[in-house]
Amino acid sequence: MQLFNEDCLDVMRRLADKSVDLILTDPPYGIGEAAGKNKSRGNMAVAKDYGDLEWDNAIPSKAYFDEIMRVSKHQVIFGGNYFVEHLRNSPCWIVWDKDNGENDFADCELAWCSFSSAVRRLKLRWNGMLQHNMKEKEHRIHPTQKPVRLFEWILEKYAQPGWVIMDPFLGSGSSAIAAKRLGYEFIGVEREKTYFEAALERIPREGAQGRLF
Repeated sequence: MQLFNEDCLDVMRRLADKSVDLILTDPPYGIGEAAGKNKSRGNMAVAKDYGDLEWDNAIPSKAYFDEIMRVSKHQVIFGGNYFVEHLRNSPCWIVWDKDNGENDFADCELAWCSFSSAVRRLKLRWNGMLQHNMKEKEHRIHPTQKPVRLFEWILEKYAQPGWVIMDPFLGSGSSAIAAKRLGYEFIGVEREKTYFEAALERIPREGAQGRLF
């Protein structure tokens, strides 16, 4: 496993063409979740305060997506509906149903995929204190953190044995934990030092656990 506390654009520019089999990532959506927006949205659900940062004030530029496409053979990109101008048409989208009941947060999130298969849906609860596996709840360290099981499901469904997986926007490290549990070689990059250090602590601790279900 290789982890970098850098701007992912710099890291990707050092990689050879198609040297990564799958980029599985969750880039900033440009909706201000990191700038304290999350803590003000709990109209019906109490939101956690993750502090004020600026990384989610804008979506990544075209240069980031150009590099993602250059260095990887396949891609699964969460928030694809926010980046349509940088992506091509695809029949394959993942719908993550958060099973989060009545609140003012999104019911689902969408991931754009480079694969040619049909749209697929995964229902996986992720609603504040309520999670899909209440016996082994994940500690949330990031405002847009995804559950490890979500990334495990994606790797089980789309990745092949021996593939190299990369996440240029590592965030909380959920993708790295999923890759570690399933035995994939992994490259992760996170620019924000606070999240990078928290992920460094989380990955070996949760990556050593068995699969959630």
